[in-house]
Amino acid sequence: MAFKSFLGVLVVLVSAQLALAATVTYNWDVTWVSVNPDGRKVRPAVGINGQWPCPTINVNVGDRLIVNLVNKLGNETTSIHWHGLKQQGSSSMDGPVGVTQCPIPPGGSFTYDFVVNQPGTYWYHSHDAGQYPDGFRGPLIVHDPNSPYLGHYDEEIVLTLTDWYHDEMPILLSQYLSAETNPDGGEPIPYSNLLNEAQNIKLNIQPGKTYFVRVINMGAFGASYLQFDQHQLTIIEIDGVYTEQQTVDSIYVAAAQRYGVLLTAKHTANKNYAFLASFDLNMFDPPIPNYLEPNVTGHLVYNNYASLPPEPVVQAFNTYNDFDLIPYDQEALLPSPDQIISIDFLFQPIDGQNRATMNNVTYVGQIVPSLYTALTTGADAANPIVYGVNSNPYVLRYNSIVEIRLNNLDNGGHPFHLHGHQFQVVARSGPGVFPDEATSSNGTAVNYSPTRRVPMRRDTVQVSEQGYVVLRFKADNPGVFLFHCHIEWHVEAGLTATMIEAPLHLQQQQSIPPGNLATCKADGTPTSGNAAGNTHNFLNLTGANTSPPPNPSGALV
Repeated sequence: MAFKSFLGVLVVLVSAQLALAATVTYNWDVTWVSVNPDGRKVRPAVGINGQWPCPTINVNVGDRLIVNLVNKLGNETTSIHWHGLKQQGSSSMDGPVGVTQCPIPPGGSFTYDFVVNQPGTYWYHSHDAGQYPDGFRGPLIVHDPNSPYLGHYDEEIVLTLTDWYHDEMPILLSQYLSAETNPDGGEPIPYSNLLNEAQNIKLNIQPGKTYFVRVINMGAFGASYLQFDQHQLTIIEIDGVYTEQQTVDSIYVAAAQRYGVLLTAKHTANKNYAFLASFDLNMFDPPIPNYLEPNVTGHLVYNNYASLPPEPVVQAFNTYNDFDLIPYDQEALLPSPDQIISIDFLFQPIDGQNRATMNNVTYVGQIVPSLYTALTTGADAANPIVYGVNSNPYVLRYNSIVEIRLNNLDNGGHPFHLHGHQFQVVARSGPGVFPDEATSSNGTAVNYSPTRRVPMRRDTVQVSEQGYVVLRFKADNPGVFLFHCHIEWHVEAGLTATMIEAPLHLQQQQSIPPGNLATCKADGTPTSGNAAGNTHNFLNLTGANTSPPPNPSGALV
């Protein structure tokens, strides 16, 4: 009888939660907009409904999110990735072109439709041929009625960090990837640092109140330090994972990372205070160009009649190592891995282009999107061969514990993102583990053993120059998910692997939606068979893409 009573209460609770869930719909025309966010050059940006910056999406946990998109750019394809959302049961909505969908052509439409089941601070951006630094990016906030920090703050503020270029991505990508015109392989350096896609912003603050500030780095390249003059920050969330409280002076936010911090206002309103976002210049290859403005200042405005202070002078940023943050839920270290994936990555010229390689293979998109190969090749979907060698495929067994050992043989730091998961960061080195001349981690004495009983979790992690990071997660989300550096230049250079997660379970649970099929038909892209489009012999990869496109031009048609 007691058990039946418990079940009854459980059904009531679940039913109540479902009843509270809403359907949140956005109708978006993706258009070009003339903008000048740093006051230095008017240029076109990808906006929504004729407006830029792109709008913030607000939903609650459990809501169904529908975005009806129409591509009115005229000269470029597009797509949307919902960064950090796991897409449990909806892998086809994840958004990367060539992986879970085909590009949405000019004049075409596409409907993204999925349920959001995780709270936190996220963002959305184009995942099509390096397009999002041209402006197609915006915050996505999932509010949580059961947050452990409800009652700890009075209001919320969204604060984005972005880098800004004066030239459009198709031009910059062509220049960057050319080994002839860019023999050193240096990435384009932005012109300006932006706060909420602008400069000199003002945040109105009331004395004595505490604010939940959701910080999102939506940049293409730059990592930034963020510090508020004479105000400390208390970290309570990273990448959608609640943490134990940690009070800090400043935070370091790599590209694609997010921090949720509490900021408590002063008790008097007799003066205003500045805050500063400053690029980590170590991320940029020297020489640093004179045009770069690495700092951007905003203001906490307590008093509209008081003066605004100048940019604060910070001799050195006192940041906190995110590796030491502890998840609020105290999730213990996952068991020893069932599957270990070791990846060495570096950069090298291939076919006249500056390319990145993982275990000496550069990522190249395949003829058939990888998700569709997983759904249409039957039992052979468990064989990585069918996805094409240049998709850098790894097939993950259902519910297995997977450990990725990522070795950075490059002399720069890299923020790595895994779609579909928040991973445990079980070990991470500082810089300089691998020597300059290293071409493989083999032979280098490395201890990959976990060092935390309760490891930090997030979906985007910074790996130090010539260092390593060890990630662990449970393969409980059937789908096809990318693992890649989130410096957009490196995505387009091929610094990407494909995780094919439980493909046989995926075939039982999901199918290709009609809208996805229609978009591919309009694009002329096949939607079945192996990476080469072979529907008769899945192990025959004749015709699969093995070389990067010869004339990279971004999302231009």
